[in-house]
Amino acid sequence: MYTARGPVDGEDWSAVAAVVNERMAARRVGQQELAQLSGVSVSTLRQVQHGAGRRVQNKTLTAISRALGWPDDHLSVILLSSGPTPRRPVDATAGSSPETAETLRQLEGHLRQISQRLAAIERAILGRD
Repeated sequence: MYTARGPVDGEDWSAVAAVVNERMAARRVGQQELAQLSGVSVSTLRQVQHGAGRRVQNKTLTAISRALGWPDDHLSVILLSSGPTPRRPVDATAGSSPETAETLRQLEGHLRQISQRLAAIERAILGRD
């Protein structure tokens, strides 16, 4: 069912914006790439990054959370968290061997490269280059 969210008392869209921007910077992911990875439009992503939560659906928050390597409900938890320290994301490398952690980092790098190449191909096909 398609339902647009409107601002609700108790929602902290600035906290959502802060963690999304921090994670994007830490992972060196740009707007275009995150939009592509999440299936969310750049304009909607921009709204989230600026803390303007109007008309952002729950499934959008889920898609962005997933694309940034967080649990599906991570951004929703932050949005609704009344405490100063919302639940922290699960670190996929916690408790892993150094080799496993390095392999995951390499895979993330490869996925970023693939996404960038696909975006370049799409721009070329659409005549935007």
